Amino acid sequence: MRMRHLGLIALLVAAGSAHAQWDPPTGQWGKTDPNDVRIMTWNIEDGICRTNNKVEDLNDWSALARVIATLKPDILILQECGDNSGEGTGTGVDSVAQLTTTIGYLFEGGTDSFKGNTAITSWIKKYAPTYDLNNIYVSTATDNFNRNVVISRWPFVDLNGDNNAVIPNFVQDPDMYSPGGTGGIRGFIWSEIDLPGATYAGNIVVGTAHLRSGSEASDLTERLTACKNIAYYLDYLFNGAGTGLPDPHNKIFDAGVDFILTSNTPVVWGGDWNEDENSNNRDGPAHWMARAQVTGGTDGTDRDRTDSTYDDARDPFTNNRATRGSSKLDYMHWQDSIATLRRAFIFNSQSIAGAGATFPPECIGYTGNPSLISGFAADHRPVVIDLVLPAAVQPPGSFALISPADGNVGVSLTTNLEWAASSGATSYQVTVSQSPALTSPVWTTTTGSTSVSVPEGELEHCTEYYWGVTASNTAGSTNSTPFSSYFESYRPADFDNSGFVDTEDYDAFIEAFELGGDDADFDGSGFVDTEDFDAFVQAFEAGC
Repeated sequence: MRMRHLGLIALLVAAGSAHAQWDPPTGQWGKTDPNDVRIMTWNIEDGICRTNNKVEDLNDWSALARVIATLKPDILILQECGDNSGEGTGTGVDSVAQLTTTIGYLFEGGTDSFKGNTAITSWIKKYAPTYDLNNIYVSTATDNFNRNVVISRWPFVDLNGDNNAVIPNFVQDPDMYSPGGTGGIRGFIWSEIDLPGATYAGNIVVGTAHLRSGSEASDLTERLTACKNIAYYLDYLFNGAGTGLPDPHNKIFDAGVDFILTSNTPVVWGGDWNEDENSNNRDGPAHWMARAQVTGGTDGTDRDRTDSTYDDARDPFTNNRATRGSSKLDYMHWQDSIATLRRAFIFNSQSIAGAGATFPPECIGYTGNPSLISGFAADHRPVVIDLVLPAAVQPPGSFALISPADGNVGVSLTTNLEWAASSGATSYQVTVSQSPALTSPVWTTTTGSTSVSVPEGELEHCTEYYWGVTASNTAGSTNSTPFSSYFESYRPADFDNSGFVDTEDYDAFIEAFELGGDDADFDGSGFVDTEDFDAFVQAFEAGC
């Protein structure tokens, strides 16, 4: 069984900078690594609607703003937005435009056009001035009470060729385990998000829904029908069900899709499933959306068609998994063959007070007491996951030349050239030239190692050379430091190996010659004779 229930912390990083960002007892709820992607799902119980009182007070608006400012998700998926009747401050559901404006007020503040242009006195950036999510999608699908919303740090963009970056719901015919139909009563948003290419190897698709509530047989059936359809849609449209082609059975009414997602682009989805998978006595919504029909099989819903993962997020102070009352109704799912969980957690301000811990600075100053924030914000608690996504390939890192060192003399004609490893490099091009710019190479080669020997016949005695290395990978190339290094090849008349040809070399040779030692065989003939003497004198006079 590949489906995994992962706990509060899947990975800990011990560096001091990480400790400063994720340390709830000291009021730090940030990410361990700034490149982690934080996604948060929250059923906000009607608090974000046009008629709500957007003021600093003991209320849900201010509480919602402070929690979001504290947790700072990169992608925020919300349910039960826009219901003025449910909030008790007005009637009807907000239009898409009205709710989009209201969310702008939640982040930016200003004057409330829905309240006679009165001043808004509580907003997210009041508590976290540098935090912002600029991309808002409000679903056009509604049950005439509320809407689902996706808010992203990064822009929405079409990732599969159908000219739609975000869709509010889908429709499909029955096939395999899918009964056919839609993603449920309030729709299922699929949002395709463009991640920065310099940081991430792929992009991300994020989905959300608010499934039918209730415990009647019809409610249970409706939730399961929606989840089977969702699992099928994810597997067959986004990932091609292992075929490489979107919608291979031609059952999904989105004919414009041209291609499946890239192998480094995970699908992540979450929301209010209205069913606790640990106590429902059946394979419910969370199970179905994670594994499709077969647990541990190869029918999805991961990119590689194994099972995806859903969270087992916990309150870091109490280890409680409940997101509403004593039940866990809110979940996050991710394709774990691409995305790796660093941590999953639930935020509850009341637990902070009970633990005697420090409140986040964004919560301090809440009317009454910061411990009241979660209770006033909503009847659900947010679920947050931090995901490590495949990193973009960066050009090779800087590296140094090692040997022969700059300025070396008496270097062998078959010298071994050595350099330090360059991080991320897949190959190295080595160049030897008589120019410091390494133009008109005398010899060049490409290797995967960090050293190479110059073959015989490539270099000449008594010659000045420069050598350098260029490290390469698919993202680019990086030159060695320094760009080139100087050496002088071996001078045969340097008989004492001092690096210079001088009278001491002459004296040393004469002494060896008179003794008839093998080292006096200067011409390599195998004999020590006058020809060796003549050859040495000729080289000595030439300084080589």
